[in-house]
Amino acid sequence: KEFGEEIADLVEGVTKISIFENQAKANSKAENFRKLILATSKDIRVLLVKLADRLHNMRTIDAISQIEKKERIAKETMEIYAPLADRMGMHIIRDELEDLSFKVLNNNARVLIKNRLDEIKDDKVNSFNSISLQFSKLLNDKKINSKIIGREKTPFSIWRKVQKKRISLEQISDIIGFRIILDSVEDCYKALGAFHKEWNCIPGKFKDYISSPKINKYQSLHTSIIGPNRRPIEIQLRTLQMHEYAERGIASHWKYKSSEKFNSLTWKEYDWLADLVEIIEKNDNPEHSYEYTKLQMFQENVFCFTPKGSVIKLPKDATPIDFAYAVHTKVGDHAIACKINGKDSELQSILRNGDVVDITTSKNKSPSLHWIPITKTGKARSAIRKYWYKKGEEKAQRIKKYNTTLWISLTDKPGKLGEITTLLGQHSLNISSVEMKEKSKEYINFKFNL
Repeated sequence: KEFGEEIADLVEGVTKISIFENQAKANSKAENFRKLILATSKDIRVLLVKLADRLHNMRTIDAISQIEKKERIAKETMEIYAPLADRMGMHIIRDELEDLSFKVLNNNARVLIKNRLDEIKDDKVNSFNSISLQFSKLLNDKKINSKIIGREKTPFSIWRKVQKKRISLEQISDIIGFRIILDSVEDCYKALGAFHKEWNCIPGKFKDYISSPKINKYQSLHTSIIGPNRRPIEIQLRTLQMHEYAERGIASHWKYKSSEKFNSLTWKEYDWLADLVEIIEKNDNPEHSYEYTKLQMFQENVFCFTPKGSVIKLPKDATPIDFAYAVHTKVGDHAIACKINGKDSELQSILRNGDVVDITTSKNKSPSLHWIPITKTGKARSAIRKYWYKKGEEKAQRIKKYNTTLWISLTDKPGKLGEITTLLGQHSLNISSVEMKEKSKEYINFKFNL
């Protein structure tokens, strides 16, 4: 009555999540994830409110006295809420959620890294200031307006890098991070050219996320150079709008479209959430859907076309099988062949940006279980498993047959094996194979597959 239907819906969505969280102990991580996605599917702002709520819970987690409960909440935050914040481009919230969880789950490692960062802080600040002056001078000489800010790695991101790359803390600490905010996309590329002309760039470290944004819509130019201090320096170049999106993700959207009602925002922007809901609703096994939805959330994209020109967005290294399932589950289930850019191709081929894909189907065809390791989308994997799971249930209802293995130890006397096979036959059992497994002086061990 007081705040209107829209606010009531948001409160209801967040309340639903809070109710299942109170039962969380009994549920698996996958089941909690499933309920969270379904509760937020109606309005993505429910997820924003829930992330803010979880952030508040993590900031006040020291009020909980039970260590086991604290660890369970921190683990759930690290495995479910931090990745969702990342998927929505909300890096500030992701970093804080990860750091607060890290403090609960591995405080010794966090303290060690923080102490090391504090030791090198003064040196780092002096170094940052002197390099910033050189960068500013270079860009001013080129008449490029810029704002330079430092990028400090979080203890958790440093720890993850140490674990992943098997390197020492010292090797990471000497990389200084710079974010350079520029007036336009054109200035971003001009500044990149200026840096590469002045200092040697490190091969393999350049990434253009402006022309090919990350799956969570993040945009920036990333490069690493051997800077004026003869040490590696990481640089990110972006416009102010890109910077605000990188910090606050989809929450920054309303700053630029504040007059727009949420419901009129195109669902396309949040189609990943719709995909997660579809997988979860079709999948009876929460463990499977958790695996598939994680796949769906964190993959870079290629864009392919149907023969009629519709765009199909797929993860990197996707196959025509993924394409077929993205068009429609029935197209995937009955796919027998494909053409890529007019040429006959294998269904297992890897698709590239801009490929035009034409799928041939047959009603008599079923999807192959061998496709599961080849496919890259959660939707395809989920649909293939679902198809065969249903087929299995139908078959089980038609014929109540099952396979089993029987191990029998027989005395080493003539006719004993014949007696056993006769006995099995009298009980309507079919022997598919018999193997002699071991032999001693008095006994022979047989394995019957029935």
